[in-house]
Amino acid sequence: MMNARFLLSFGVILMMGGIVLPFLMIIKLIEATFFLSFLSWGISTLGLAFGTVGFTLWNRNNKR
Repeated sequence: MMNARFLLSFGVILMMGGIVLPFLMIIKLIEATFFLSFLSWGISTLGLAFGTVGFTLWNRNNKR
């Protein structure tokens, strides 16, 4: 089973990537394409899922 702290950290990193990538598209540093928009949405959603699972595991381990 994965470490809860690792999942939380990985989830936060992915969610930050899901924020930075659209920001770079808005300020036109990178070209906004359908693929990059979908990728940033997927990264953000995956980060939220990893963060939720990591927080749940961390909470379960600290209750014992």
